[in-house]
Amino acid sequence: MTPLVEGQKIRMDTTVQHILEKVLSGERLDFDDALTLFKSNDLLALGHAADIIRKRKHPEGYITYIVDRNINYTNWCYVDCDFCAFYRHRKDPDAYVMEREELGQKIQETLDLGGELILMQGGLHPKLKLEWYEDLLRWIKANYEIHIHGFSPPELDWFAKINRMSLREMLIRLRDAGLDSIPGGGAEILTDHARNIISPKKCTADEWLEVMRQGHLVGLKSSATMMYGHVESYAERVEHLMRLRDLQDETGGFTAFICWSFQPSNTELAHLPPAGSFEYLKTLAISRLFLDNINNFQSSWVTQGPKIGQLSLKFGANDMGGTMIEENVVSKAGTVYCMPIDEIERTITELGYIPKRRNFFYDILN
Repeated sequence: MTPLVEGQKIRMDTTVQHILEKVLSGERLDFDDALTLFKSNDLLALGHAADIIRKRKHPEGYITYIVDRNINYTNWCYVDCDFCAFYRHRKDPDAYVMEREELGQKIQETLDLGGELILMQGGLHPKLKLEWYEDLLRWIKANYEIHIHGFSPPELDWFAKINRMSLREMLIRLRDAGLDSIPGGGAEILTDHARNIISPKKCTADEWLEVMRQGHLVGLKSSATMMYGHVESYAERVEHLMRLRDLQDETGGFTAFICWSFQPSNTELAHLPPAGSFEYLKTLAISRLFLDNINNFQSSWVTQGPKIGQLSLKFGANDMGGTMIEENVVSKAGTVYCMPIDEIERTITELGYIPKRRNFFYDILN
C-alpha cells in the first residue's frame, strides 16, 4: 500500500495506515491506536508522520537547545531503586552532600559558559529538612542570576512527607525561596506494576502526577519524561502517555516531553538487554503523535549518542535539549556522551535547520 501523505508517497504497514491518517487529519489517538502503533515495526511511516506533526507545530525552520548543567547536590538516598547506579547510603565512603563552595563554583562556571539553567536533583535524603532546601535556594538566588530547575517529583513528594505538610504548602515555600520550575525526572513508567518492581520505595504513579498537578497550580511549569525499556509492556507505555496527556489537558503545565531508554549497566537490572535505537525512535515518534497537547519534544542524545540524537529531529523532536556541561546519573550506568555547543549547532545545521539557543520556557535568546 502506498498512500499519499502531505504530497509524499511512502510505503506503509496497512495495520497502521488508518491510524496515521487519523492523527494527520487532526483527530486525537486513543489507547488502542497507540498500542497498535507500538506493536508495529513500520519505523519509517511512524517517523514520517511524527515529522509532519512536528513541522505543523514548529514551522519556523529552527531547532532549539539550552546551555545548562546538571548538579546533583547529594547522592544519599534511601529508596534503592533497582535501575539506579548513582545512589549511595550514608555510610558509603563516596556518599556526599555538596558544600556551597563547590556548588557556587559549578554555577559560576555554568554562567561563564553562557548557561541559562541548572538542573538540581539528588537522592531522597532521609535527614535534610525543608528549611535546608529553602536556605539553599535563597543563597543561590542572592548570589547568581540563573534559572533553578529543581527537585524531581519523587524528591518533592518526599519533602512533603518528611516535613509533614501538604504538597501545596511545600511547593509554595520552595517557589517563594527561588525554585523556578520542576524537572520531570522520576516518572520512569507511570504504572504501579512497573514501579513496584523497579522502585517500590519511591512515590507511586498517582503521587508523581499529584506533585506535578500541585506544582502547576501554584505556577511552577515542568517537563515530562518517560524512561522505558525495562520491565514495562507496550500497554504500560501507552498508559503512561495517557496519564501525561490527561494532566496536560487539566493544567497545561508541561513545557516539554523527553523519553529515554533505560541504561542497565552497573544496576540491579544489568541482566536486561538495553533497548536499542530502533525502539527509541519508535517510542519518540509515537509519543509525538499521541501527546498532541505538548509542543516541545527533546532529543535524548545523552543516552542515544549524537547520530541518533540528530536522527531524532526527523522523528518528532524539535529540540536538542541541554548541552549537559555536567551529568552524573546516566554516566554511572555506563553511558557517557557529550556534545559542546559547536557540535550541537553543527548537528542541527547538517539537517538544514537553524540552531537557536533558548531558555526553559522556550523563549529564543539569540
